[in-house]
Amino acid sequence: MQRTYLAFQHNAKLYALQTVVTAVRSVAALEEANQGLFKHAEEDDHVVVTEQTIFHPQGGGQPSDVGAMKGVDGTNFDVSMVRMSAINDGEVLHFGRFTSASSIFKPGDSVTQTIDSEKRNLYSRYHTAGHVLGAAVRHLLEKEVANFDELKASHFPDSAACEFQGLIEGKWKDAIQTRVDEYVSKAMPVEIDWWDENDFKANGLERLIPDRKAMGMTDDEKFRVVKIVGAETYPCGGTHVDTTELCGKTNVKKISRAKGTSRVSYVLP
Repeated sequence: MQRTYLAFQHNAKLYALQTVVTAVRSVAALEEANQGLFKHAEEDDHVVVTEQTIFHPQGGGQPSDVGAMKGVDGTNFDVSMVRMSAINDGEVLHFGRFTSASSIFKPGDSVTQTIDSEKRNLYSRYHTAGHVLGAAVRHLLEKEVANFDELKASHFPDSAACEFQGLIEGKWKDAIQTRVDEYVSKAMPVEIDWWDENDFKANGLERLIPDRKAMGMTDDEKFRVVKIVGAETYPCGGTHVDTTELCGKTNVKKISRAKGTSRVSYVLP
């Protein structure tokens, strides 16, 4: 099975794309592991696979895009969820429903994908803001908190937060907010680059080298990285805004601690 080309990783402002259908399956006909990705599926729901996609699948802390696909004959498929296949490495599954059950795509059909650009922009703002927050906390507390490290993050609008190893006391909240405000107001450029292991080492970021095999990548593929110029670089497959200023006011909500880790939550207006 051919991996889906992730067009959004090369141009996050691509809101429409013509591509070709490679597979159409009812959710009921999916492998059990893939059915589990769409727990609320109903009888009429389908999954469509295409050669390329502008839909960001849920993952890396970012929600999936939503939108539609339309065939040249007017056949319409509303996309309500997008996930990476649990079976085939690199295959993107577009989950949703055809407007008419009697008119569905066939492999080889040319379709035009469109995404909800307002939601994409919101998710991109949240994702960049999460990187800004992570950078701010690292720069402030890396040498202040025992065993400090960045762990994971959620960039979902209703539960956005970054998690860190080590106990971050509540007294740091104002200082974190001040540093976040500084990074946002500086309108730091956000750039996409592609690195191999040597690039990480050359930049002193060996700690961030991803697991190539776990990601199903070949030896000659490069890792996508997102650079907030003047702050931090992170391996990242998500979508972002062009400068930190476009995140808007990024409010640090609270710091919570449990079992040796700390969670710093944030929200955008």
